[in-house]
Amino acid sequence: MNSLPEQDDSFTMKWILSTLLVFVSLAYSTVYAEEDHDEHGEEESSFIELDSSERQAAGVVVQGVTFGPLSELITVPAEVMLNAYATSKVTPRITAQVVKRHVKLGDSVEAASSLVTLSSVAMAEAQGNLIVASREWQRVKKLGKAAVSEKRYTEAEVAQQQALSRVVAYGMGKSQATEMMLASNPASANGEFDLVALQTGTVLKDDFVVGELIEPGRVLFTISDETILWVEAKTFAAQLDNVGVGDSASVSIDKQSWVQGTIVQIHHRLDETTRTQGIRIQIENLEDTMHPGQFAEARISMGQTEAFLSVPNSSITLIDGNATVFVLEEGHEFSPRAVTPGRAVGERTTIVDGLLQGDEVAVEGVFFLKSMLLKSTLGEGHSH
Repeated sequence: MNSLPEQDDSFTMKWILSTLLVFVSLAYSTVYAEEDHDEHGEEESSFIELDSSERQAAGVVVQGVTFGPLSELITVPAEVMLNAYATSKVTPRITAQVVKRHVKLGDSVEAASSLVTLSSVAMAEAQGNLIVASREWQRVKKLGKAAVSEKRYTEAEVAQQQALSRVVAYGMGKSQATEMMLASNPASANGEFDLVALQTGTVLKDDFVVGELIEPGRVLFTISDETILWVEAKTFAAQLDNVGVGDSASVSIDKQSWVQGTIVQIHHRLDETTRTQGIRIQIENLEDTMHPGQFAEARISMGQTEAFLSVPNSSITLIDGNATVFVLEEGHEFSPRAVTPGRAVGERTTIVDGLLQGDEVAVEGVFFLKSMLLKSTLGEGHSH
């Protein structure tokens, strides 16, 4: 009879202990969940804090997210060429020997400046005829039409002009020939004459040596104004539907710095070997950074897309496999934000989700921000 109460007491104690264990377990789970939630929230709210001076020192540049049409670009191979409309070739018109060189390869020359002195038997004869004709014309002109017949007067004048034209046609500069004609000195008819520059520019070719006998038509100098160059780009005809003369294009020889230019010609004939169609782009080369013969790349606009939200390609980085940008908040906090990028159009990428027009994102110094974020996630807390 006494054993039944002892069993009841034992059962009651077990029930009480079980109930306490349940409550303790629930309490521990709640506390753990709250701590885990706090840690997760802290991770989501991580940011990099930089004031304006720190941002400048780190090379971080911010740009607003834009909404609008984008220019579709193609990049094609190209070659820097001489501007044929700003280039001239200097050649002798008679057989002559090189006496003296006045300029060398790479020199800058002015129009009408002396390039080389030549000597020729044919020029000596022409110079002698010029001096004789000039003296005769001066004598007849001094006598006047009253003393000589009109025929003789005219013949003397014409003879002088023909003799002058002949030495100029042989290659002597007109100013040099006129000076010889006015001086009328027989000793100057020695056959020497200077070839002069036809334009201002740079000597790009000088193919001769002093003492060499030069035949007519041989190019001694090539002179060009390199401040304006042509770039020949190779494209396919199907790519040119929305491209026209006067459109802008950009050219680079190092794929880093780009020079703006203008399309001045679209060739009508395809290249027989590559089946490509040529485009001629004219660029300014005031800093003398490009030279004929260099290989380059040309970016040509194919027209505009519809309006999109977009950011520069440089602003997007990968974090944990997700496309991410750093958004500037509160004027000094850069927060990583996952985005859904669309297609790349030239140097910009469209944004499908994750940003709004007017958001400010880092477009330079993104690697620095990513490095600082990585440090903070390794246990150093927020970066300041």
